[in-house]
Amino acid sequence: MGMNTAQQLRVGIVGAGHFGRFHALKSAANPTEELIALFDPDLSRAGVVADEVRCGIATSYENLLDQVDAVIIAAPAEYHFPLTSQALCAGKHVLVEKPIAATLEEAHSLAELAERTDRVLQVGHLLRYSAEHTAITERIRRPLYIEATRIAPFKPRGTDVSVILDLMIHDLDLVLAIVDSPIAEIDALGAAVSSAHEDIANARVRFENGCVAAITASRISLKTERRMRLFSQDGYLSADFMERKLSFIGRERGIPLPGTGGFRREAISWKDHDNLAVEHAAFAASCLHRTPVLVDAYAGIRALDAAIKVTDSIRKSRQIMEYSGLIPNPGKE
Repeated sequence: MGMNTAQQLRVGIVGAGHFGRFHALKSAANPTEELIALFDPDLSRAGVVADEVRCGIATSYENLLDQVDAVIIAAPAEYHFPLTSQALCAGKHVLVEKPIAATLEEAHSLAELAERTDRVLQVGHLLRYSAEHTAITERIRRPLYIEATRIAPFKPRGTDVSVILDLMIHDLDLVLAIVDSPIAEIDALGAAVSSAHEDIANARVRFENGCVAAITASRISLKTERRMRLFSQDGYLSADFMERKLSFIGRERGIPLPGTGGFRREAISWKDHDNLAVEHAAFAASCLHRTPVLVDAYAGIRALDAAIKVTDSIRKSRQIMEYSGLIPNPGKE
């Protein structure tokens, strides 16, 4: 590429699991990043990924921080806070996978730390970098109703957290960004089926501006589906994040629909947009050139706050159902 190192961000990756490997592949392929090394307590797994992307292996987290300008943290959620705070205190930029931290208190202290150390702290809410998100926000200005579905077959990976923090948080972040109004109330139901945490959940979120979002997440389905439908005065939009397709029915764009009194239909699809590559490019640009961070600590806090509210609402509805005898109470014998 003929780029000098001043235009490259020296990057280290923490975690050589499923996401860590994807991050390593994108980092190695990004001309604005130089992937130096990765660290994982499981040295053999670190070795496998390091060989694949041809980078070094750090002997400890401190050793990794000594070699780089920025770290990408793809470790389990409970380690996000200690790893991120240590990196920021060492003067390193951080891209941390979602959720930003395990608690709101931890998340707020990371936001303050990033401001105090004047470092980039970006949260891995990947869908914000999708072509679909851009297309939605260009077409729907004030949604009245949103329906989001994210269902997947069971995988043991990710079951250290509930389906809310694992899958639903993606849609919560996306919906919060699109609606841009404070949450008025949340009603949610959920059930733990095959793990210790909720595996299926449904939340109805009412915003102060009157918009309502119904969000469903499951990790015990037979197929994978990621869809969003939005209704507004501008029209009706349906997006399929798996198929990378979007269709919009409104008055301004697309092909006229006969017999509808002036409505038009627009259909778009994407082939060549790689969300993770775009996320990496954005992170490197923020670190090297101080471009604004699209998904900053406050976006991470907002999504985590909504996820916690959903979890609390599920707990309340379960207590009501147990009390009224609709579902068995394991505590009562």
